[in-house]
Amino acid sequence: MEQTEKRFAVLIDADNVSPRYIKYIFDEVSDMGVATYKRIYGDWTDTTKRGWKDVILEWSVNPIQQYSYTFGKNATDSAMIIDAMDILYSGNVEGFCIVSSDSDFTKLAQRLREDGMFVLGMGERKTPTPFVKACDAFKILEVIASEEVSKGEITSLEDIQAAVEKIVTENNNLGKPTGIAEVGSVLTKKFSDFDVRNFGYSKLSTFLEGLENFEVVRKGNTYFVQDKKTGVTRSEIEARIIKFLQNNGGRVDNMSMVYEELKRAFPDFRVKQYGFSRFSSFIRSFSSFQIEENVLRLKQVQNG
Repeated sequence: MEQTEKRFAVLIDADNVSPRYIKYIFDEVSDMGVATYKRIYGDWTDTTKRGWKDVILEWSVNPIQQYSYTFGKNATDSAMIIDAMDILYSGNVEGFCIVSSDSDFTKLAQRLREDGMFVLGMGERKTPTPFVKACDAFKILEVIASEEVSKGEITSLEDIQAAVEKIVTENNNLGKPTGIAEVGSVLTKKFSDFDVRNFGYSKLSTFLEGLENFEVVRKGNTYFVQDKKTGVTRSEIEARIIKFLQNNGGRVDNMSMVYEELKRAFPDFRVKQYGFSRFSSFIRSFSSFQIEENVLRLKQVQNG
C-alpha cells in the first residue's frame, strides 16, 4: 500500500519539557503525519519526573532510561542524538519531531535536514533561537497549548507582512495569482517559528485578512491573497495628476512630487493595488503622460 502520511520519530527531552504539553505535542504531529516512534528520555530514578508517569502510559510513549553519570552533564541529550541517528539510518521515517527547549539539539536538527528529513521542533518560549532556526518548523508549546506568549520572542508581524507583500508583488509581476497555500508554505520555510496562533488567529486565511494591506478572495474552490482594492478609480487618479501638472505648467521635475500629491488626495493610495510594483510603471500605463528620466509631462503640452 502506498505510504500517504509522513512518518515521524517523536523524541522528547523530559529534562526540558513539562508533561502538561503531551497532548498538544501529539496533536501537532498528527496534523503533519503519523508518529511511528514515540520515545521520551530522562533519568526516571529522579523524583522530579514523577509527573511524566501517567502521561507516558496514556500516550504509549516509550521511556528511555538515561542515568546522570556526571553532575552538570546532560546525558539525556547524548542518548537522544544517538537514537536519532540510528533511526535516520534505518530509513523508516520521513521526519523527526524533537521536543526540547535546549539549544544542544541545534546541530542534530541541521544534520537531519542535510539528509532530507523534515524536522519539526517544539519547545517552550525560552528555547534559544539557534535551535528554532535550525528546524523546518518550530512550535512554541505555550502557544499550541493556548497559553500566553511574549510577542517580542517571535518573528514580528512587520517581517511577516513584508514577506507576504514580496510574494504577492512577485506574482503580480509574473501575471499570476497568489494562493493561500503558497503563502503559508513560503512563510513556514522563511520563518521556522511562524504560526498564526502566535498572533491570536486559528486560520491562515483570517490571519492574512487581518494584515493591513491584503484581502483574501475565493475563486471556485481556491482562496487567493491579493492587495486590497481601493475605492479610487484609475480615471480619478489620472484626472488628479492632470490637474496637478496643469497647475505646475504642464510638468514636474521630480516624480516623487506626483506621488506625494496622490497620497494627499487619496491617503490609501498604493500602486500595488493596481497590479504594479513601481510608481513609474504605474504612471507609464496612462496615455496622458510622458516620462523623461524623472520628469513627468502632459503629452499634449509636450506635443503642442
